[in-house]
Amino acid sequence: MTSPDKNITPTAHSPSAFEDEAFDISNIDVAAVTDTAHLPQPTQQPLKQARYKAYATDFVVNELLPLDFTGEGEHLWLHIQKSGMNTAYLAKLLSEWAEIPLRDVGYSGLKDRHALTTQWFSLRIPKKQLPASEFAPLDVAEHESVTILAQQWHNKKLNRGTHKANEFVITLRNIQFASANEEHTGLSDKQSVEQHLKHIAKSGVPNYFGPQRFGRNGNNIREALALFARPLPDSRPQPKKSKRKRAPREQNTMELSAARSLIFNQILAARVRDDSWNEGLTGEVFNLDGSGSIFTSEDVDATLRARLASGDIHPTGVLWGVGNDKVSGTAAAIENDTVQNSPLLTQLATGLEKRDIKAQRRPLRLPVAAMSWEWSDEQTLVLSFTLTTGSFATSVLASFVQQLTS
Repeated sequence: MTSPDKNITPTAHSPSAFEDEAFDISNIDVAAVTDTAHLPQPTQQPLKQARYKAYATDFVVNELLPLDFTGEGEHLWLHIQKSGMNTAYLAKLLSEWAEIPLRDVGYSGLKDRHALTTQWFSLRIPKKQLPASEFAPLDVAEHESVTILAQQWHNKKLNRGTHKANEFVITLRNIQFASANEEHTGLSDKQSVEQHLKHIAKSGVPNYFGPQRFGRNGNNIREALALFARPLPDSRPQPKKSKRKRAPREQNTMELSAARSLIFNQILAARVRDDSWNEGLTGEVFNLDGSGSIFTSEDVDATLRARLASGDIHPTGVLWGVGNDKVSGTAAAIENDTVQNSPLLTQLATGLEKRDIKAQRRPLRLPVAAMSWEWSDEQTLVLSFTLTTGSFATSVLASFVQQLTS
């Protein structure tokens, strides 16, 4: 574990000392660095290999969005099951069917294209004038499907981030057990897997960002590096009476998110290696479970340790940016050292700071709720669990499968 340094002071610009140095990152294997299968896990995974997403029905995602509908208003809410189609494209089809602007179609979150998913959409229908025909898009391919399960009238649009959790039902096929299971635990292969799943249900897993955040072979990180290599937009002082135009909020979102996610994953990996990912360090910033609330603590006393053990609070890591001034002590040292000891992370962190991206905190630990499982046969396991939004089911799978294939 990194030892405390009383002289460390948290700073929002810790990598800035490296800005003038010409780091050569041409030899860095971005695909390997972003391969989440290489990230460390707290315990040895009991499954050597498994296949997921062999069929769309092997990866089911149900949006959990409990609501009391008013039964009135001009927003038609549709509960839709889809497969083979991404959320944004379906929103476009719905806007064309209802003959309304795309901005009047609302949804809470993006759902995987290569899965069977259910989620809500809202359509603002002025005067409740529904289209003459039922929703039946003409350009749906053979592998795509869309089914309306229910509809409700409501007085509000569905906004992004409204739902707080997703239910997953995942089928793992062609399972190969780790050869050392029985030798190390004295349990049968199945018993070893089930014991591991019980541990996950109780203690959670490292809250890594999943591989989809980085794109194929880490291409999103390459795009981020290309973005940071370009000159910043003109930042000359503007006349007092004119407001400086800001770039659209969504601009370069993918690249910026990928950069922050890679830094976070490497910080979390350092905490997993020193076994502090689910414990508090001096200067830690804690997250209150199930909320966006955070608080700091210089020392971890018995009360905080009990809250950590119960899952009431979680340690956090930084989503890099300016203003990372809440963390201190040992926790800050790990974050700063992780970035400063990596030319790639330093370049990404500096690029984020130059664009004035504000630092945020993310829990290091991901609770796994409502965990259950069933063996369909000797090599097929069906898992069911619930995760908060913004987390990745692949991170749960990676915690007990050494090599996932799809």
